[in-house]
Amino acid sequence: MNKNNYAVIMAGGIGSRFWPLSKKERPKQFLDILGVGETLIQQTYRRLSLICPKENIFIVTNNKYFNLCKEQVNQISDDNILCEPVMRNTAPCIAFAAFKIHSINSEAKMIVAPSDHLITDEAEYVRIINEIFDVISKEEILVTLGIQPYRPDTGYGYIQYEETNSIYSNTNIKKVKTFTEKPNRDLALQFLDSGDFLWNAGIFLFTSKVIIDSYKKDLRDIYDVFKSGEGMYGTSNEKDFINRIFSSCKNISIDYGILEKSDFVYVYPSNFGWSDLGTWGSIDTHLPKDDDNNTISGGDIQLHNSKDNIVIFENDKECIINGLTGYIVVESDNSLLICNKADEQEIKKFTLGLKSNK
Repeated sequence: MNKNNYAVIMAGGIGSRFWPLSKKERPKQFLDILGVGETLIQQTYRRLSLICPKENIFIVTNNKYFNLCKEQVNQISDDNILCEPVMRNTAPCIAFAAFKIHSINSEAKMIVAPSDHLITDEAEYVRIINEIFDVISKEEILVTLGIQPYRPDTGYGYIQYEETNSIYSNTNIKKVKTFTEKPNRDLALQFLDSGDFLWNAGIFLFTSKVIIDSYKKDLRDIYDVFKSGEGMYGTSNEKDFINRIFSSCKNISIDYGILEKSDFVYVYPSNFGWSDLGTWGSIDTHLPKDDDNNTISGGDIQLHNSKDNIVIFENDKECIINGLTGYIVVESDNSLLICNKADEQEIKKFTLGLKSNK
């Protein structure tokens, strides 16, 4: 295993579209949502350990989730859990990790991946990552993974690529043409029909040098903030430095801040059984169903004259539903969600008014 391979797991989100199972005190990355015996962050860590030495795997998370990370990924050292004092999106998160890793190894190749994705074909995933690592060790490019779409999903961002042969021989890496964030259904149908659009998986690969240079060019304010910490990374002063400066970083994604501006961003069209598990609908495709296409999990649940529902009870409560079609019903602790499937993208917005999210 190459000692220059590094992984960064982004684990600071609260997964509010998965309310009420996912809450601030225990977001979805720390849950075994699929009932497979591993939480999502445990799956992610194990998967990346097939590519990178374990001492080269870092988790970036919120301060409040440090203990959860240690509890669930007990192989990781304290120094490899990078804690953010406030939430500031993916650009500051990745900058923190890149400067930290570059201070350890200036020849580092990095994969940055969310903590809460499902990947069913791990062998293909590992093959693709190793192929890209080989390319970025020779070429100064930014690479993102794109997933071959099979439905007009309006919850994903889309990447259009140039339909020419790969500029790198013996690889499937394509030049990115456009990025589109969460289109409406009509536009998503057009993307699906065109054949040159991919879902944006939010998984990125680059060397630490190339991404730091990209911050210097396109997000200079964030670059300057983390550059000022050189000499503190990996020391007893690092935590105080991050706590002092992090809130000054703008709240911006790496997609908007760097990738959409870069002239050397590429995409690898992939198919390795990926899902971001971002909505109840996305998890529904991975759970068993009854004869009426209802997904039922937990509790003592009876459905009558009902079809196409998702009904999940975390506790052993009794529930009878009659005459319901196309709804999400989820119970957890003292919380209950009842939402039309067509409105599931609105769940995040709906939760903003709850006391538990204040």
